[in-house]
Amino acid sequence: MVSTTPIEPMDSPPPGPAGAVTGALAARSAGTGRAGDKVFLALSRGSGIFLLVLMASIAVFLTYRATIALAENEGNFLTTFDWNPAGNPPVFGIAVLLFGTVVSSVIAMAIAVPVAVGIALFISHYAPRKLAGPIAYVVDLLAAVPSIIYGIWGALFLVPYLEGLNLWLDHFFSWTYIFEKTQVGVARSLFTVGILLAIMILPIVTSVSREVFLQVPKAHEEAALALGATRWEVIRMSVLPFGRSGVISASMLGLGRALGETMAVATVLSPSFLISGHLLNPGGGTFAQNIAAKFDEANELGRDALIASGLVLFVLTLLVNGGARMIIARRKEYSGANA
Repeated sequence: MVSTTPIEPMDSPPPGPAGAVTGALAARSAGTGRAGDKVFLALSRGSGIFLLVLMASIAVFLTYRATIALAENEGNFLTTFDWNPAGNPPVFGIAVLLFGTVVSSVIAMAIAVPVAVGIALFISHYAPRKLAGPIAYVVDLLAAVPSIIYGIWGALFLVPYLEGLNLWLDHFFSWTYIFEKTQVGVARSLFTVGILLAIMILPIVTSVSREVFLQVPKAHEEAALALGATRWEVIRMSVLPFGRSGVISASMLGLGRALGETMAVATVLSPSFLISGHLLNPGGGTFAQNIAAKFDEANELGRDALIASGLVLFVLTLLVNGGARMIIARRKEYSGANA
């Protein structure tokens, strides 16, 4: 006897939860055929491609102009302690600029990141709501202050008042060599620039870190409190591990601004092409400050030389961001994605 039981088609979803998931995926796949989805996909993909093309075009332009300058340079571009592209023969190098840029940025990060994380934790987990709102507003407002305003404030207020701090550091910590002041002069040094940059990047690091700490699942904190943990133990075991990747990202945003800051550094720093381990001595230079100070008066070769130094800053920024991405990728378990 031939069975008349109908045979279900092979593409029908199986019963139960698996069938519901399969049906949802099928409906989602069918939904991508709508005109709005296609337009959004095209715009998103086009934006990503445009960004890659823009970065590539910047790199090509900088490399082309840098090649022209390096072909005429009679000195070692990486080790020469001089900047004279208009000389005969032209001699210029980035040793002083690279040293000043890295040192001032390291000082800024060493000061700003711990303070910013502390402020973010206070706003998100310690301060009463009536106090946390105004403090967060003021921090966000500081991020909108133009660089030139910070520079004017640094030149007229920070530099005169840091002279006393410099003398104190020289008196008690001159044995560290880096805090030994061997030249007489006002506090227009890389140390002053680092403090100013720390103040400038503090709002960025604080704002991003605060938003990350506010995303910590309440279940994590309540579980720690239920086990008898104190407020600090909750932060150490639940909040900081969850927000570690976010703090690293915030720090890299701040470092990017510190590396490329121009007008504030040019206003405060007393430039010189000398490398000194005594950070309290006046002098030094950074990539951005040197470009801003000399681009207008430079000849054609001088501008190509400045563009070559900009290429080094461009590569340095890419390396910093790439390193940050690697660190974040290694710490995915702290991102909260698996919470």
